[in-house]
Amino acid sequence: QVQLVESGGGLVQPGGSLRLSCGASVGSLNYYAIGWFRQAPGKEREQISCISSISRRDGPILYADSVKGRFTISRDNAKNTVYLQMNSLKPEDTAVYYCASASGCSRDGNAYDYWGQGTQVTVSS
Repeated sequence: QVQLVESGGGLVQPGGSLRLSCGASVGSLNYYAIGWFRQAPGKEREQISCISSISRRDGPILYADSVKGRFTISRDNAKNTVYLQMNSLKPEDTAVYYCASASGCSRDGNAYDYWGQGTQVTVSS
């Protein structure tokens, strides 16, 4: 079991950057694939990226074309943390961002067992 905690959200101007963190208050993230999702008001949840566990060789996967070249997922195993670096932010990136754990990266959100509480990202001038 793992309990996930996101942090790093906030208000940023268009073109700015934020780095979101996904940590664990209970358990180790190292044995899980970690995905980042977001949900804007009135929109469906969107999967942004996923990074495999340290024991898998699937490699990081970026699902959303809208974030390719702007967002980067990474993990620091020593710190038990997965990061989502977000650059060149746009107003349409405004959403609540969630991290979630799974046994392996999947495009199916139902494959993710544990979810954090979310962190708000607002991109506005």
